[in-house]
Amino acid sequence: MGWVERIGEVINYIEENITEEIAIDNIAKKAYMSPFYFQKGFAMLCGFTLGEYIRQRRLTLAGSELVSTDKKIIDIALKYGYDSPDSFTKAFTRFHGVTPTAVRKDGAMIKSFAPLKIKFSLEGGYIMDYKIVEKDSFTVLGISKMFKYDSAAAEIPQFWTEHYQTGKGKYLCGMYGVCIDEGMGSDEFEYLIADNYNPTIEIPDGCITKIIPKHTWAVFACKGAMPKSLQDVNGKIFSEWLPNCKDYEIAAGYNIEMYTNTEDYPQGNQDENYYSEIWIPVKKK
Repeated sequence: MGWVERIGEVINYIEENITEEIAIDNIAKKAYMSPFYFQKGFAMLCGFTLGEYIRQRRLTLAGSELVSTDKKIIDIALKYGYDSPDSFTKAFTRFHGVTPTAVRKDGAMIKSFAPLKIKFSLEGGYIMDYKIVEKDSFTVLGISKMFKYDSAAAEIPQFWTEHYQTGKGKYLCGMYGVCIDEGMGSDEFEYLIADNYNPTIEIPDGCITKIIPKHTWAVFACKGAMPKSLQDVNGKIFSEWLPNCKDYEIAAGYNIEMYTNTEDYPQGNQDENYYSEIWIPVKKK
């Protein structure tokens, strides 16, 4: 079963268990991927996070029940995973734009978020520069922070901004952005701003070292202004390369972005020729 078919199976599983507790790690196992890579791929392919998808499907169904049944609001809230009327009302209002009470009493209009339907379409015509590399283990030096999957896309850039604003960029340039999900909980992962570790230099305060294990990596070249060049290639990895790759599939554990020195480019990382890479651990199918 290919990557796109696995997404379809997961969507069916979510619909069948929409009123139950849905553990992200269990969903990822059904897709034969780590929680990190499944959620990253889902967001790239579908345009929103897995958590957002589940939440909006539940609120859609909750709205339908408010309109079509006489069930108590608290009972509907509990059915769709909210443990109090207040938390349900806040989430419901953010999504539908009206309160549950307004829907029940005044017949206010509600929104609908339909379940995803996976369809195959003709893609391609986009040349991806990549290579398969066998790389021994290596050690990085960096600063680490935990991120929730649902909020990481917005919070990681802020992490970088804070890093440079505090002056830490003087001794930690940020050659790598490293995501680690081995042994982590299903709703978060570890992220490092990192450089190659030089054992002859004392580890600065607030920094740690991490050993990146030996892996086979698919290394994708990115050229152009950041972050768009990386985002474009990431999207193509999950929408085109992964569904069509006959020899390799993603292995669990790590995701690395490698950045070249911005001082080598007239416009820094906004230069049209700025070069970076995405490293994804892979294994033979």
